[in-house]
Amino acid sequence: MVKIKQILCPVDFSEFATKAFDYAYSLATRYDAKLYLQHAIRPLTEYSYHVLPPWAEQFYADSKAESEEQLRKMVARQTSNGFSPELLVQVGLPAETILKFAQKQPIDLIVMGTHGLQGMDRWMVGSVTEKVIRKAQCPVLAVCKPTHDFVVPKAKDDPVQLRKILLATDFSDYGERAFAYAISLAMEYNAELTLLHVLEDVPRDEELSAVTARLVRKLEDPVPADARNWCAIKSTVRVGKPYQEIVQLALESQTDLIVLGVRGRSGPDLAVFGSTTYRVLQLGSSPVLAVHI
Repeated sequence: MVKIKQILCPVDFSEFATKAFDYAYSLATRYDAKLYLQHAIRPLTEYSYHVLPPWAEQFYADSKAESEEQLRKMVARQTSNGFSPELLVQVGLPAETILKFAQKQPIDLIVMGTHGLQGMDRWMVGSVTEKVIRKAQCPVLAVCKPTHDFVVPKAKDDPVQLRKILLATDFSDYGERAFAYAISLAMEYNAELTLLHVLEDVPRDEELSAVTARLVRKLEDPVPADARNWCAIKSTVRVGKPYQEIVQLALESQTDLIVLGVRGRSGPDLAVFGSTTYRVLQLGSSPVLAVHI
């Protein structure tokens, strides 16, 4: 059973971060979770190997005060029901600051924006987001600035309505954990959940229709008996490159959220970063929830 009791939303005050805060706020209210809104001030030592100048202490004090004010304004624009996130302003490199706090707390879900949409950024995804997804001990929801507006106001106190969720699975252990999050979110938001498996090729000794029927049954086997009382569930099997089919189906169906399992956080996995997840983040326009084992 999925439990989300503490959510961390790192922000850099960009439009991507503002979009991410919409999701973090909605999820926190839905799951009755504590929300931390965090901003990291880059240390002056990042830019110089010299001893910090005398004015460094005042610089940090001024930066902290300004950042706290920006966080308060962000919260004031969004919240209206008395819900109050805890505001955090810390000095440190963004990725390291996020990961350190998330592990210490510990955090159940990180929600953050990614700048990976165009130019070189499209291929880097956003170094901070990439590092956090690779190294975090908890699921990470990466929110891009979408090509169409995914954030649909449902009510004044809920800025996000997830109408369509897509779970792509390869039936591995990490795919099973991703399924738990996908079904929980679909039931919480009364959303339509599409279960997808992508075949890269069809076994020669079987017809596609037979393979498809068998895989659809496998997709739906773990669905809880009462799930359809809360959400609509569809299953589909496609043939092709997994990342291409995921991105294409998400675009066709105007998916609000893609849920993917990600392999481990050490050894070769750090280098490939879960190639399917990485490419969906690069090429897709939907927010992606990356779930580790």
